[in-house]
Amino acid sequence: MPLYCQYALATTNGSVEREGVTSLPELGDMARRAQRVVLLLAASDVTLLRVKVPPLSPGKLRTALPNLVEDSLMADPADCVIVPGATLDGLRTVAVADRGWVELLHKSLTTLGARKVVALPAQFCLPVPDGTVTASVMEQGDDIEVALRLAPQEGIGLPILADQPETAAFEVIQAICTVVPHSPVTLYVPQSRLRDYQDSMNIVPALDERIKLHADNWPRWIDGASNAQVDLMSGLAGGASAGFDWRPWRWPLVLATLLLAINAVGLNIDWLRMRREADGLRNNMTQTYRNAFPKETVVIDPVAQLRQKIASGQRDAGQLAADDFLSMAAAVGEVMRGIAPGQTPIASLEYHERALTMKLKPNAAITEEQLRPALAARNLSLTQPNAGIFQIRSGK
Repeated sequence: MPLYCQYALATTNGSVEREGVTSLPELGDMARRAQRVVLLLAASDVTLLRVKVPPLSPGKLRTALPNLVEDSLMADPADCVIVPGATLDGLRTVAVADRGWVELLHKSLTTLGARKVVALPAQFCLPVPDGTVTASVMEQGDDIEVALRLAPQEGIGLPILADQPETAAFEVIQAICTVVPHSPVTLYVPQSRLRDYQDSMNIVPALDERIKLHADNWPRWIDGASNAQVDLMSGLAGGASAGFDWRPWRWPLVLATLLLAINAVGLNIDWLRMRREADGLRNNMTQTYRNAFPKETVVIDPVAQLRQKIASGQRDAGQLAADDFLSMAAAVGEVMRGIAPGQTPIASLEYHERALTMKLKPNAAITEEQLRPALAARNLSLTQPNAGIFQIRSGK
């Protein structure tokens, strides 16, 4: 199933040349030609923390951050990308995202040919609130993501799973009112859904005074992205942005800017779906193994344990597996009789982890070129880790 995302192609002055929705592989040509690719990560995928940080150099700060935020995270800091942001009121903003997720995005885009990849939290691309809260709604099918910027250095994301598509707009407004019960809210919604959200607000007339609706558009996101300062890609070792601040150079060097807004909710759901399928497949294999061998109390790797059971049954029935010691030793004996008839060139044979290690006598004039085709004819592979020592494995 192809991954679809919203995108916009923008010039250096922020003008939108092209926008739309397409699959990620089809954006390869634009990604290769663009000076940089900017990803807007779903706000719910990026945790923003406010931490008191001692004055440290940038290098020491990156080393110290995992320990400073460890108590605020549910995950292991080693599994997270942790990037420092601006300091306000004595507290440092720290953005945290799943490392595997950020690495997957970086790898996908560099594979498409992107020269520079930047990943920004969507909540930091919203307008800075001035006595109000700024919110934005992004929809992809039944999946809805709400990004809220509560303050200049604070923001959160709310994934919304509506009970019915017809009530989605009302449930979004309810969720926003729960998080922001009193402050005025500026809410940006998709152009095609503006009427639905207005109708939902009419259900509670008091909301018209507190929530101001606007149609969302790409120029606003482009302007917000140009001012965002937290790049999650800079937290990757050897990442496209690590160790160098490109902002002072963006105007003289950037010829074109590609803004690629990944609806991370869609990717996340696809990722979680595949993970659930993998867990379900493993559970089915485990249950099948338990049904076949009810006396087994410990099941760690059902596939490996089933292979062991089959091999054990074959041995009990007098059948030898291709990677058993006797089968491999017999095949090696046949090969040696053909290469060196009447001689005993083998000094020792060792069998370990389904591999046969053969050591030749010092005076044995047998080469790898002689052994390899003869063993290959018997479905055996050959490697030579050291002079006079050969490792043989079954090719089946």
